[in-house]
Amino acid sequence: MSTPSAVLEDGHRELVEAFESFVRRELVPLAAELPETADLPPADLRSYVRKRSAALGFYAGDYPEELGGSGMPFTAVVLLHHAAGRSGCSLAPYALAGSDGPSPLLRHGTPEQIEKYLVPLVRGTSARCLALTEPQAGSDAFRLTTTAVRDGDGWLISGRKTFVSNADRADLALVVTATDLGEGPSAGATAFVLPMDTPGLRIGQRYEGMSGEPMFELLLERVRVPMDAVIGGAEGVGAATALAMDSLSRGRLVVAAMCNGVAEYALRLGVEHARERRAFGERIGNYQHVQEHLVRSRAEVEAAKLLTLACARLVDEGTEAPENAALAKLTSSETAVRVVDRSLQVHGATGWVRGHPLEFLYRYVRMMTIIEGTSEVQKVIVARAMGLG
Repeated sequence: MSTPSAVLEDGHRELVEAFESFVRRELVPLAAELPETADLPPADLRSYVRKRSAALGFYAGDYPEELGGSGMPFTAVVLLHHAAGRSGCSLAPYALAGSDGPSPLLRHGTPEQIEKYLVPLVRGTSARCLALTEPQAGSDAFRLTTTAVRDGDGWLISGRKTFVSNADRADLALVVTATDLGEGPSAGATAFVLPMDTPGLRIGQRYEGMSGEPMFELLLERVRVPMDAVIGGAEGVGAATALAMDSLSRGRLVVAAMCNGVAEYALRLGVEHARERRAFGERIGNYQHVQEHLVRSRAEVEAAKLLTLACARLVDEGTEAPENAALAKLTSSETAVRVVDRSLQVHGATGWVRGHPLEFLYRYVRMMTIIEGTSEVQKVIVARAMGLG
C-alpha cells in the first residue's frame, strides 16, 4: 500500500531500510521465540537488543559520534521510530532510545556527567529512569513535594515518586525535586542524576499496566548526594523546568512517530483481513461499512504522519516550539487509538482473542494518550500558544 507521505521520507530512505532489514533479520526471529501471550520481553533480551542496535548505530542515532551515536538529524530518528512501530515486531521499539535511554535532559549535563552517565546510555550499556511524577501531581508534574535541601557540601533529598518506568532495570535515575529559591513552586525545580544503588533510594510499590509494562514507586529517604549530582552543575539548580520541556518536546514527537507506525501496522492488518475474509458470499472489504473504517483510518494516519514529520523537520531547523510537539502527540496518539479500534472491529472476535496482535495493540495504544502528558495537557499547551487561557 503506497502512501502519499512516502515522498517526504526519501531523504533517509536508505537508513530506514537498513533499520528495517535489521529488524527482519535479527529481531523478528528472536520475537518469534517469545511466548505468544507474553506482553513484555524479558529484561535481558531487551538489554541485548539495545546494545546490538547501538553497535549498529540506530539506538541513539541523533547523538554525536564521539559519544557513540551516529550524528543523524532528528527527522531520521522520528522516521526510525515510525518504522519500528509499523514493523509489528515486539522487539523493534527496544532497538531505539526511549524512556530508558539517553534523554535531551542530559544534553545539558556537565562534561563530567556526559562522560560518566551519557556515554553509557548512548552506547546502550546502561539504562535510566525518570522520576518526575508524584502521587498527588499527575499532569501537574511540577507541583513537587519531593525536596532537595542543602546539607554542607551536598544535598539531602526526601520524597516519593510514582509511575516510574524502567526503575527495576535502570542503572541510574533522573530525579526532579523542589528546591527553595523563593520564586514559586516550579521555579526552584532541580534535576539530579542518582545511581540506583545510592543509599536511601529504593523501589517501592509495583504497578502492572494494561499492556504488561510495569511501573514503580521510587522512595527517597534522606538521600545524600554530592553537589555534582545536579544536572548542569551549579547552573542547573532551579533550572529543571526548562530542561524538562526540552526533553518532553522531543519525547512527544518520538511518541507521535511510534503511534503513527503502530496505526499504520494496524491499518495494514485490517486491510489484509478485509481482502481475505468472506461473509455472505463476498469479501468483507466489498462492504461500505468496512471500507468506511479503513479509508477513514488511512486518511487520519497520513495526516498524522505528515504533521509529525513536519514538526521533526522544524526541530532540525532550530524550532522546538512545545506547541508543535504537543499538537503532533495529541493528533497521533488519538489517531492510533481510533485506528486500532476500527481494525479490531473489522476483525471481529478474531482480533479480540488474547495473543492476536490487535488485542495487544488495543491495550498498548491506550497508554499513548496518557504518557508524556495526557491529551488534555497537550490541548492546554496548544490553546495557550493560540492566545487562549
